[in-house]
Amino acid sequence: MKIKSIISLALLSAVLLSCKKENAAEKEGEGDKPTTNQSPYLNKIYDFKQAPGQFTNDLVKTDILIGSAGNGLVSLGGFGGYIVFGFDHSVTNTTGADLGIYGNPLIGIGMEFSEPGIVCVMQDQNKNGLPDDAWYELAGSEYNDQATIKNYKITYYKPTKLTDDIRWKDNQGKEGLVLRNQFHTQDYFPSWATASEISFTGTLIKNTLTPGEIITNKPLSFGYADNGSSEYVSLQEQLYRGYNTFDIDWAVDATGKKVILATIDFVKVYTGQNSNGNPFNPDNDNDHSRYIGEISTEFGGAVDLKLLKNK
Repeated sequence: MKIKSIISLALLSAVLLSCKKENAAEKEGEGDKPTTNQSPYLNKIYDFKQAPGQFTNDLVKTDILIGSAGNGLVSLGGFGGYIVFGFDHSVTNTTGADLGIYGNPLIGIGMEFSEPGIVCVMQDQNKNGLPDDAWYELAGSEYNDQATIKNYKITYYKPTKLTDDIRWKDNQGKEGLVLRNQFHTQDYFPSWATASEISFTGTLIKNTLTPGEIITNKPLSFGYADNGSSEYVSLQEQLYRGYNTFDIDWAVDATGKKVILATIDFVKVYTGQNSNGNPFNPDNDNDHSRYIGEISTEFGGAVDLKLLKNK
């Protein structure tokens, strides 16, 4: 999570380091959804599953995302936490960027802090109006990076005490903790979970967490939500509210093969990094080890860009 109110560099440093910031189909027809009076903004949330985190069970009001964009945020929590949404129409794959997704990365020079979210799309192939067909990842700049891990799976374990850190293990033989901090005292394990352990699977991208006077997590080049890329910065300067753009042509299947989608009906955004926000890890007793909190994509809404331009 990110606090964006910057009163002074000193205050930003204190707030940032304490509150941690307060994202194979064949070509088919144009879809069956309405073609008139279409809204550029998402109009329905189909699923929302936060992973453990410092704002889990807190920033959960998804109704603020419907019918507008950039006016509020939900936290997806640590790696794998996700939100699934759709529009009142099928989004057409046109030339260039098709989707805009809002987040809240810090973009000040020397104080960059992005929390990249991976974006997937789905076509309603069975025409039942539900997101139960195949997901296709929109391959961003890190998709083919050697450090990127496909089919990454993480399992989080519910702690026995509310004050305990949340333990996790992954399918790479690693384990770690989602660290609690003094600024957020609610339960970090999501209330939607009915079992004592929950798992998420997806593509894991490396973090760029760097210690310093201000701890940073540098942005990635393109293709991720809640990412302070050069494009995001440019849009922020032009429109006073940045967002990340996505091209449906980036879609790939589970094997990495490019797929052709004329339209899409559902979008999924999930946290793509696994980091407890502690650049001193595995030292959890450093004075600053618990200041930032976990990397957790923030989602502030989405737009069909071709309709937004016509507004």
